[in-house]
Amino acid sequence: MKLSFMTALLFGCVCFAQNNTDTSLYMKSDKITYLTDIGSESGDLYKTIGHHGPAVENEWMALRIYFSDKVAIDVYNKANPGLELKKASWYPTPEQQKEGWGADYYKVASTVGLGGVKLWDGENLVPLNPVTNRLARVGKTDTTSWMEMISRGVAYKGKKVDILIRVTVFSGKREAKVEALSLNGEKVQFATGVNYFKGFETKKGNNYIAVWGEHPEDVAAEIVGIGAAIKYNPKDYVKNTDDGTQYLLISKPTKHLETQIISVCGREKEINTLDKLEAYIK
Repeated sequence: MKLSFMTALLFGCVCFAQNNTDTSLYMKSDKITYLTDIGSESGDLYKTIGHHGPAVENEWMALRIYFSDKVAIDVYNKANPGLELKKASWYPTPEQQKEGWGADYYKVASTVGLGGVKLWDGENLVPLNPVTNRLARVGKTDTTSWMEMISRGVAYKGKKVDILIRVTVFSGKREAKVEALSLNGEKVQFATGVNYFKGFETKKGNNYIAVWGEHPEDVAAEIVGIGAAIKYNPKDYVKNTDDGTQYLLISKPTKHLETQIISVCGREKEINTLDKLEAYIK
């Protein structure tokens, strides 16, 4: 009996040690207590929550969903593999960045960011705002971490719909999974994609879009080349478009949509160019 217990304990420790993912959700006024969920009838806790919304990370990147009218997905890129969110809170000091920490190089602006989701009414993008309520949740399994943003009461084609965005990161896997669900059971057209800036390089394949370039300097100590890509099933979409700031994918009417996203940066040792990113995707 003792052997079985110790064996189980040992294997439990091994599994936990191998889960190189984490979550982060906390109030700016209380950086000690981490939350599992938080909601707001206004739909905007951007200035109230640490790093402006729920966040998850794996070894190579962290992702956050803005708790605001944007509901965009933003990226924290890393120079070296490891978990940094709990210590860095998304914003390492310049000294920490020079020592090998990652940074917030990515800039979303007014786009979906990397794999963020809006709706499409047949002619225009429809933001997940205003809402009757917005809820953020985070959680972990043995090998993953996930975050969710539920936007309730979004006006869409004369009806109100509830939309859930779930992002899952995996231990030992670079790609994160993004899911969009219509919780009412109403079929909707989702819009997703990846943003870019002037001077970016782009690679496109049958099931992916990859971009590389320097985002406008914001809070990082230096400007670094960033790669970002979205992988998708072309059978799920009816239209691809480019509005000058983002490559957008417009889905068929559906209740559920799934994509994969990945981001890398020039400070990495393994994947630090667009060609290497495309080779990895292929």
